[in-house]
Amino acid sequence: MWLVDTVKKSKSKKKVTFRNIANEWLEIKKKEIKQSSYSNYRYSVNRYLMSEFEKYTLKALEKYDFTEFIDELNQEYAPKTVRDILTKLKSILYYAQDEYDLKINIKKIVSPKADAEPIVILSKKEKTRLIKTCLEENSLKSLGIIICLYTGLRIGEICALRWKNIDLDKREIRVRETLQRIYDEKTGKTKIIIDTPKSKKSIRNIPICDKLYSILAQLEKKYKDEDFFLTGNSEKNIEPRNYQYTFKALLKMSKIKKSYKFHILRHSMASSCIEVGMDIKALSEILGHASVEITLNIYVHSSYQAKKKYLEKI
Repeated sequence: MWLVDTVKKSKSKKKVTFRNIANEWLEIKKKEIKQSSYSNYRYSVNRYLMSEFEKYTLKALEKYDFTEFIDELNQEYAPKTVRDILTKLKSILYYAQDEYDLKINIKKIVSPKADAEPIVILSKKEKTRLIKTCLEENSLKSLGIIICLYTGLRIGEICALRWKNIDLDKREIRVRETLQRIYDEKTGKTKIIIDTPKSKKSIRNIPICDKLYSILAQLEKKYKDEDFFLTGNSEKNIEPRNYQYTFKALLKMSKIKKSYKFHILRHSMASSCIEVGMDIKALSEILGHASVEITLNIYVHSSYQAKKKYLEKI
């Protein structure tokens, strides 16, 4: 029986193509991961891998030199993008290795390393100016920026936030959904979906501080439970890309650098929490990180001034 299977797999390698195994791999992933993640996988495979490998048989792949392909990726894309592409390629090849006895030294497909980018946060003056501008604008979209500054919500989470998830009696915001635009393999275009957050830890309740409560309490009676916070309408939402334009406009009005990305609100909130001495586990739960280690790696680092202060105590 083992001999029969070996012969069958050997013959298959001459006929089965990369497209065949990639599609088999995607079908398996489809049952294991969220719709948004699957959409990302499908898009990445179609965009970056099929054009290069789709007609190669497994037999041909065993002789393929991946060095040139990796070099071209490194020249054209950022290290993170290259790592994402190669991670998917290696996963597909590992699948082929198990199912079709593929013989490739997959460990030689090396992803580029990237230095961690320093966390950028708003200065106290910038934060004050931004909040002042948002309050003066007094629109739901501008107040959504203030919510993110005080809660650390991700952009997809604030776009999906409905009034039913804001409990002013218990003074908490319940993060239950995220809104995002994904690739639709049926149409070849993109579409908006509202799904559960990226991980189980991202489903969380965030306390509403007094400053934020005083703003939200004035608005509550105007809206229904199913209304999206940013639009005040249950049928109309704002997608992350468009909300980023709102954020850029508010930065300009506040005379703050327009180059700042939306995620600076989350970084600023987390850094402020650490500055006032918040417990790292509590901060990790508020941010919805999958583990405390992620919070530690991103936010907990000693500044030069902090090091100097402790050395002076010796």
